[in-house]
Amino acid sequence: MSIPAEAPVTMADPQWKPSTRAPMLWAVNAALMWLPVFVAQIVWAVLDGRWTTWPHVTAFAVSAVLALAHVTVVPRWRFRVHRWEISDTAVYTRTGWFTQERRIAPITRIQTVDTERGPIDRLLGLATVTVTTASSAGAVRIAALDTDVADTTVARLTEIAGRHQGDAT
Repeated sequence: MSIPAEAPVTMADPQWKPSTRAPMLWAVNAALMWLPVFVAQIVWAVLDGRWTTWPHVTAFAVSAVLALAHVTVVPRWRFRVHRWEISDTAVYTRTGWFTQERRIAPITRIQTVDTERGPIDRLLGLATVTVTTASSAGAVRIAALDTDVADTTVARLTEIAGRHQGDAT
């Protein structure tokens, strides 16, 4: 089965970027993920009583290199990839850093629009907008937006969705 030639299909990438503070958010979250690894290594070394043996030094060195890459490279890479956009007909997102995903949620399928602000998000003045649809793929998340942009986005999506008489199922 093929797409009819008279109806060429194109899919433009979303154009809007997350906040310029998004890499900082992702770097802090990555650093917090590595904290238990380093604590476990310290506990292991204390219980073992031999800090400078090759297993301890090797485990620490490997962890340090991986953590440094995760904290410095991944947030920048994610910022280059993450994009979002809303129109009168759909919400578009592109996310990921290693595996990239593009999602389109038709406005008529929107069930709820939520804003989430965790402690680090609040500290950096950021928020995540979650658009829940009837899709089995789950909600569409627009991460690391400036708080005012997130609030405006939620208000705009609510207004646009209110104009459409879809079944949202």
